Amino acid sequence: MNTFPMISHVPAKSPELANASSKMDGFDFTIRGMKVRQFSPGNYVAVAKSGDWEFLSGETLNLLADYTITLPTELSARLISKFLITSPFEGNGTALLRKARSTAKHTTVRLGPSLHIIVPTLQCAHSCQYCQVSRALGSESHTMKIDDLDAACDQVFESSAQTLTVEFQGGDPLLRFDLVKRAVLRIINRNQGERRTLRFVIASTLHQLTFEICEFCREHGIYLSTSIDGPSWLHNRNRPTKERDAYERTLKGLKLAREVMGPDSVSALMTTTRLSLAHPHEIVDEYVQLGLHEIFVRPLSSYGFAKRNQARLGYSVGEFQSFYEAALDRVLWWNAKGVPIREVYASIICNKILSTFDAGYVDLQSPTGAGSSVIVYNYDGYVYPSDEARMLAETGDDSLRMRAIRGADREPFPKVVERLRQASEPDTPEGCRTCAYHAYCGPNPVDAQAQHGSMNVHAHDTEHCARHLSMFDNMFTRLAKAPEYLFDVYCAWGKPVGTGEAV
Repeated sequence: MNTFPMISHVPAKSPELANASSKMDGFDFTIRGMKVRQFSPGNYVAVAKSGDWEFLSGETLNLLADYTITLPTELSARLISKFLITSPFEGNGTALLRKARSTAKHTTVRLGPSLHIIVPTLQCAHSCQYCQVSRALGSESHTMKIDDLDAACDQVFESSAQTLTVEFQGGDPLLRFDLVKRAVLRIINRNQGERRTLRFVIASTLHQLTFEICEFCREHGIYLSTSIDGPSWLHNRNRPTKERDAYERTLKGLKLAREVMGPDSVSALMTTTRLSLAHPHEIVDEYVQLGLHEIFVRPLSSYGFAKRNQARLGYSVGEFQSFYEAALDRVLWWNAKGVPIREVYASIICNKILSTFDAGYVDLQSPTGAGSSVIVYNYDGYVYPSDEARMLAETGDDSLRMRAIRGADREPFPKVVERLRQASEPDTPEGCRTCAYHAYCGPNPVDAQAQHGSMNVHAHDTEHCARHLSMFDNMFTRLAKAPEYLFDVYCAWGKPVGTGEAV
């Protein structure tokens, strides 16, 4: 039998040693230079720097761990084709291809800020206990000044990105639709000379939506995003209003938007509270009943008021993961019934694993997309590197404030973005450098700052790391046993939304 010559390697930790040193289902080790992870009992995956991967059996691991033998041709060819090991006959073409595939995983960070979040006001009719930053309706001091708004609109075009998404957040931006309208028209007018591809999104409860607002949105191609936490009783508990009718008013706005703007004009997401944990099927079923084609099952964020109420509202990473997997099972159950509904978090993970082209999800960009692929222009007149960073400022930590939108402080504050970049380099922290999921993830310095008061903490000490290790383990477990039709679903989910890129 033809075999490849022995491949040069770095010292490896054998599977036997790994098993002896870890009682957990998931652990990482290096063998023949490959980063290998046991993602479930008895199941292993090797992941290359390019993001290519291969499932490995225990028998194959034993073969790989024996450096006294030459690898069989078929195994060597398969591992070489996925850049997991290096061929002694490798030429410049293969090296360039490996570099190109690795670069594609990080392209969105290098294109310049493509997501520009404008926060015109923090006014909101809700009094959510887990809300990060909202303020009462009469709080005019939490509304952006006109000069700051105009300057923010102009600064959107300082980005080198060809495609610009401008998202209005709050509070509830529709409470100050006059500011939203002014911003949209100013950006569209400026773009006549810039010739960028524009996309507008308004994140709102939809309570203040009117026919006139819908007409404006339809005319200018503006999408709406809202929050639906599940059935009416759960949504109204999570997002209380004085009249206790938050769910009913959101659905009224949803109906109006669909009638005027079209059936796919509104997307929705949910936030998981402790109350949600026992109802994964009911939550997913609500989205199906409402005719929504996707659901984003999100955990509670440790920012602002949510952090203050963690003892009452929070839950462990394990509790969220159990809830999430049950919700995802329900989404897949509906797909098997012929109802095409997509779970967004799973799609993000599938994109990382199955697609060459990164979709640009900021929390998993490496180095971080905070400040490099997303910029936030806040109502307070300052610029922040992410939505979460401006939430930190609301509770007294303004260490990640970048600069003023205009005036004497228009120049960047020293080293904020550079500090973020350095803290998020995946080759720096010990927990990330040795992780098999190195190609898919990276430290989240903003989360670390919120959780620990410092961006420079061991990755394994952060909730971000624990949650995404579980997410990737779960998806690889699903991929390993997925029948062909289900694997096709995961591949479809992994394609970057709004592009024609192949997986």
